Amino acid sequence: MRRGLNKVMIIGHLGRDPELRYTASGQVIATFPVVTTRYWNTSSGERRSETEWFQVVAWGNLAEICKQFLTKGERVYIEGRLKTRRWEDAQGNKRYSVEIVANEMIVLGDRRRRRPQDDDGGPAEEAPLDAQAEENTFENPEDMDAGRSAWIADDEQA
Repeated sequence: MRRGLNKVMIIGHLGRDPELRYTASGQVIATFPVVTTRYWNTSSGERRSETEWFQVVAWGNLAEICKQFLTKGERVYIEGRLKTRRWEDAQGNKRYSVEIVANEMIVLGDRRRRRPQDDDGGPAEEAPLDAQAEENTFENPEDMDAGRSAWIADDEQA
C-alpha cells in the first residue's frame, strides 16, 4: 500500500474565541487554539498531567460556523489533518508552525446553550435541543486547496 494517512482527532477546550480573516481572493479563515490535557498515575501513585496546545485552522463555511458557535473555554471535538507552515522571519531565521486544518467540528458543550445574538443585538432565543444537535457537526468543503495556498503565501510575506 502506497497511501499515507494524515488524520488528527482531538477533544479539548478553546483557548480563545475564533478569529476570522480573509485571503486576498476572499476565502474566509478561522483560527483558534485548542488545549488538551492528559492525566495519568505514576507507578508510585503520583498523579501527573501533560497539557498540549494546538492551533486550529478552519476554512470556508466551517470557519464561519466556528466563529458563530464557538467561544473561549468551550469543549469541542476537532478532526482534520496536520499541516506544517514554513517561513523566514524579518531577521532571516527559518520558522515553522504546525497546525490542524479542520474538516469537522462538533461542539461538546451544553446543548441548551444559546444561539448567537439576533439582528437587533439582543440575545436570540434558545435553540431546540434537536436543532442544536443537528447544527453541531460540520464538514469543510474539499475545494479549498487554492485558498489555503493563497493564505499560506500571504502569511509568508507578512
